[in-house]
Amino acid sequence: MIEFGNVILSDDVKEKFFVCNLEKCKGACCVEGDLGAPLEDDELDVLDEIYDEVRPYLSEEGKRAIEEQGTYILDEDDEYSTPTIGGRECAYAIYDEKGVLKCGIEQAFFDGKISFRKPISCHLYPIRVTKYEDFDAINYDRWSICSPACSLGKELQVPVYKFLKDALTRKYGEQWYSDLVKLIEHGE
Repeated sequence: MIEFGNVILSDDVKEKFFVCNLEKCKGACCVEGDLGAPLEDDELDVLDEIYDEVRPYLSEEGKRAIEEQGTYILDEDDEYSTPTIGGRECAYAIYDEKGVLKCGIEQAFFDGKISFRKPISCHLYPIRVTKYEDFDAINYDRWSICSPACSLGKELQVPVYKFLKDALTRKYGEQWYSDLVKLIEHGE
């Protein structure tokens, strides 16, 4: 366990390897499970604000799900998440020409239409953040659908914390990430 400011990270974040391998998994994390992507409270208004720009990227089924359920829902765990299409894929997920699920929000971001990349829980995957009163707990989420990503990460020797540099920086800031790397790599 790594205690770092108001964040506690599992050792897996530095010891396990991971690089998304969409060619193998086809974006299964956007469809597997029974809930949409977890959302933070400050993301709720953002989803409302960006929807008109994101809408053209979405499938007809995704648009219909959002029209029926809203841009976010209060899920069965009493937490906010993205709506889903028939209890399956995220309503914001889109299929590319190879049948790979990707994020419509992120595509709008890459096209310069919006400044919000995607929900932080998606950006941070394969780690999950659990918020407590005084700290965040960061844990590596092991999921069989990600075994190709684990294999590729191991082959390329990319630990989870390096794979998630952009996402961790987005969540906690550049200085925090830089200090984390120093701590992990040099014990400083």
